[in-house]
Amino acid sequence: MRILLLGGTGEARALAAALHPDVEVISSLAGRVPDPALPVGQVRIGGFGGVDGLRRWLTDTPVDAVVDATHPFAATITAHAAEVCADLALPHLLLARPAWPPGDAIVVGNDREAAEAVARQRFSRVFLTTGRTGVGAFRDSVGWFLVRAVTPPDIALLPRHHHVLLSRGPYRYDDEMAVLRTHRIDALVTKNSGGEMTRPKLDAAAALGIPVVMVDRPPLPPGVRTVATVEDAVAWLRCR
Repeated sequence: MRILLLGGTGEARALAAALHPDVEVISSLAGRVPDPALPVGQVRIGGFGGVDGLRRWLTDTPVDAVVDATHPFAATITAHAAEVCADLALPHLLLARPAWPPGDAIVVGNDREAAEAVARQRFSRVFLTTGRTGVGAFRDSVGWFLVRAVTPPDIALLPRHHHVLLSRGPYRYDDEMAVLRTHRIDALVTKNSGGEMTRPKLDAAAALGIPVVMVDRPPLPPGVRTVATVEDAVAWLRCR
């Protein structure tokens, strides 16, 4: 059996490890993160070139199934994979880690709405953890922002008053508490990525009574088979 595993997440690496060497896994990474953690097995890095490019790749490199284990906010590749697999009648599975319960968070639909919520609530010292692609929505925001990202954001997109913290998870609760206290944060802005790797910031914010603005996940393509765990993905593949 040969599968295309759309990855870049911890779940994707765990799935590749669980299948290796019995299943030939070709893991595909977007290539946006420098020095990524690589899974076992074959790895390709870079985009496919949209729907047509992915269709060509799957035609030229036949696989028995496609598993999408990308980040919950990687909506474009998820939509493309669903469309192409449906066109080619190719078995397709989405491995989506469970979302965080929002609790008392201010839930918004996108980065722009998150910036509007920050302005409406008049938060003045914001811990912005939506990633480098989300900072542009806050460019004209008033207040001070601690912007955490894996790679440096475009300086033209940053809020006027900011500090960039380049960092990569997993994160520890005590360290997140220290960040919030040291920078006197009064609001946390995050995407609902789910998982344990970045969860400690939410726990630390809750312990300190710091409000959370949470960007909800984009909707999934209709009709896509979805599982929540690596074990369920392995079981699905074993039944193919």
